[in-house]
Amino acid sequence: MDAKKSLFERVGGRAVLARVHKSFYDKLYAHPILKQFFAHKDQKEIEDQQTDFMTSNMGGGKIFTGKTPETCHQHLFVTREWLDLRNALLEESLRECGIPEDLAGKWMDIQKAFERAVVKKDVGECKKRFATDEIIVAKTP
Repeated sequence: MDAKKSLFERVGGRAVLARVHKSFYDKLYAHPILKQFFAHKDQKEIEDQQTDFMTSNMGGGKIFTGKTPETCHQHLFVTREWLDLRNALLEESLRECGIPEDLAGKWMDIQKAFERAVVKKDVGECKKRFATDEIIVAKTP
């Protein structure tokens, strides 16, 4: 494999990222706890945003025009436990979509670089994005 190729190219480009994100968000939207973070959010729109975000972070061109991870997650009380669960589901989707282990590890390294911007230790760290926002705290069913 050509070491000069970007991670984006080595994993197979946008079509592969989109396939992984479809699998991944199918799992998140079906999960009894994690789906609470996506209430009233269109799954396809979220998948496309994540694909753009990862395309930009994997060397596929700076196409992501959305909010920073910190800004778009500031109203979500994402604990370490919930993020670890999310990451396990992503790793499962990477395996199911045939991403080689070394490339999946690099993919996860990118994800983990943004964890500090998302994880909160206390609900008091959450902030509304808009006056009409609710702070979302996932409840165990």
